[in-house]
Amino acid sequence: MVAFTKRQREIVNTAIQLIAEKGIQELTIKNLSKKIGIAESAIYRHFDSKFDILIGILTLFKDNINTLNRQILDMDLSPRAKLEVMLEQRFKYFSEKPTVAAVIFSEELFRNDSRLSKAVFEIMQENQNSMIGIISEGQAKGEFRKEVSAEELSFMIIGAVRLIVTRWRMTDFSFDLVEEGQKLWQTIKILIT
Repeated sequence: MVAFTKRQREIVNTAIQLIAEKGIQELTIKNLSKKIGIAESAIYRHFDSKFDILIGILTLFKDNINTLNRQILDMDLSPRAKLEVMLEQRFKYFSEKPTVAAVIFSEELFRNDSRLSKAVFEIMQENQNSMIGIISEGQAKGEFRKEVSAEELSFMIIGAVRLIVTRWRMTDFSFDLVEEGQKLWQTIKILIT
């Protein structure tokens, strides 16, 4: 877990608010300094660039997801229940923090900066590894089908989650994301058991 200073946390959270209000294109040091009410130079004392602020957003997301994953993995639940909780938590998290979803799923942002690409890839990999662990345990206990590898099942589930979250964002949050997540879980449950 990265320890941000109080000011760094304020800058990152304000960047998230700015993205939510005006879109990722409007995240500039100038706009950020205006929104916080400090000089641009004050922001540069805490972050070298806009990309470092985006890394900060991704780092907070990674820390939150890793904490949630550890809590889920430590629960005294069946693998099926753990997978359900994991999906439930993802949809709830994105529902409460739609801007984070916009940043995480913005491939265009990351294509030209290897640090951002690496940070997003690490988040995806750690999340997938947690899911593979749950699915593998479920397969070993006979809760989930074994005909499809845990890795392939995780790709299908993560892809479906991503598609639903992206559709939700692109339709201006026109449906209840958590409810759609519950519908997806019902379908996944049928397919994997």
